Amino acid sequence: MAAAVAQNSAPVQKKQEAEKTESLWKDVWYSLRQNIPAMVSLGVITLLALVAIVTFVAPQILPYDPYQQDLSASFQGPSAAHWFGTDQQGRDIFCRVLIGSQISLTVGLLSVAISLTIGVALGALAGYKGGVLDTVIMRVMDMMLAIPSILLAIAFMAALGRGIDKAIIAIGFVSIPEYARIVRSQVLSVKQSDYVAAARVIGDSDALIIFRHVLPNVMPSIIVRATLGISSAILDAAALGFLGLGVQPPAAEWGDMLGRGRNYIFAAPHAMIFPGLAITVTVLAFNLLGDGIRDAFDPKSRNR
Repeated sequence: MAAAVAQNSAPVQKKQEAEKTESLWKDVWYSLRQNIPAMVSLGVITLLALVAIVTFVAPQILPYDPYQQDLSASFQGPSAAHWFGTDQQGRDIFCRVLIGSQISLTVGLLSVAISLTIGVALGALAGYKGGVLDTVIMRVMDMMLAIPSILLAIAFMAALGRGIDKAIIAIGFVSIPEYARIVRSQVLSVKQSDYVAAARVIGDSDALIIFRHVLPNVMPSIIVRATLGISSAILDAAALGFLGLGVQPPAAEWGDMLGRGRNYIFAAPHAMIFPGLAITVTVLAFNLLGDGIRDAFDPKSRNR
């Protein structure tokens, strides 16, 4: 009898869920549009993404070859010819900053994709299954969180070697515990819902329940954390580049440019200033956008 009632009510509940979800996203987008800092940040991020795509597809549009050395033009200050000046090897810093957006955004997006995929899977399993599996997974996550992420990333880079692919793996791996803990805490509350109980009664498998009913309801927290995680990943990549553990020269990466320019901070401060500004603006944009998305998902903020 209970199974028959659950089967009859399941389509109604699914329809109500779909309508509620559609209404939620409309409210979130409306609230986000009212947040001026978040929308400006979204515009900055969109511009950076366009710059990265265009310079990757058609690098010839740049006024200078970002890898072409000209020692006779080293350490020229900002001018009409070189907007951001030149570095110690005479390369145009403006072009190198633009090219560097490719590496920073790639590291940010791919490392977050790695940590998001693994962290969400582990957190969902731990929260939904509970018991010994939950204990084992979360104790491993706690041990990883006990070590500062940048130190753990440096340890991985020391073991894996230098390179953009190694940096993506290292940064992605050290961020897994954050996503796992967030998803687990959300799943623990969602799995007690009536629609999850109804799905169990009608015989849905655990995997189907997790992907169809549980994860869509924890998606807001995941989206907010992923947006903020991209800024953290970009900052970690810059830190690794600054320490000489990131990309291989002569690749243009903001952290590496910042690290090399620090030796000439008094003779040619522009060699540090502009890569540093690129990092600051990008990280700030992702942080403000993440804060805006978090506020948009908060009903109290939408009602203010």
